[in-house]
Amino acid sequence: MHISIEELRFHTIIGILDFERVTPQEVILNIEIEYHFETTFIDYAEVTQISKAYIIEKKFLLIEDLLSALSAKLKENFPLIQQLYIKVTKPSIMPDCRVSVAERYNF
Repeated sequence: MHISIEELRFHTIIGILDFERVTPQEVILNIEIEYHFETTFIDYAEVTQISKAYIIEKKFLLIEDLLSALSAKLKENFPLIQQLYIKVTKPSIMPDCRVSVAERYNF
């Protein structure tokens, strides 16, 4: 089974620059999950809620740290996950482009 969560938008504290530590900025979260479905399913609404709340609560410095921590959090909450792809975009940090960092995890 494949779950795609696309373009989840919210504001959070993320970044290492001084202004990023005081003013929440928009991030866009994309998640793809692969798992084997038989009788138990992964609730995509719960994945969305957990991911958003976790990122807002933790106020990460680096997107790379966010990716690693969120992958562990999702695997802990959803042990059926076999493969996970997470992409975080900061659409407003650069004036002429959107910056993203992504990672694929195999469990």
